[in-house]
Amino acid sequence: MRASGLNKTLYERLVCPLSRQPLRFCEETNSLISDAIGVSYPIKDGIPCLVPADGKILDTDAIKPEDGGESSGKREAD
Repeated sequence: MRASGLNKTLYERLVCPLSRQPLRFCEETNSLISDAIGVSYPIKDGIPCLVPADGKILDTDAIKPEDGGESSGKREAD
């Protein structure tokens, strides 16, 4: 799989500039997703835009849980 011209080896090594967690490529939106904080970073002309100001906060319903378990999408505050 290629991320819109972005080398697979490169995008597999990239991390979110805010959370420092791995990013996931989303073919549907042509972006790199930080599941840790729910932010999407665009890929423009094959170049990932990882400047925090370029990131877009995702709707919590759009974030896919990694464990595959059921989730109501709501979290209680501590």
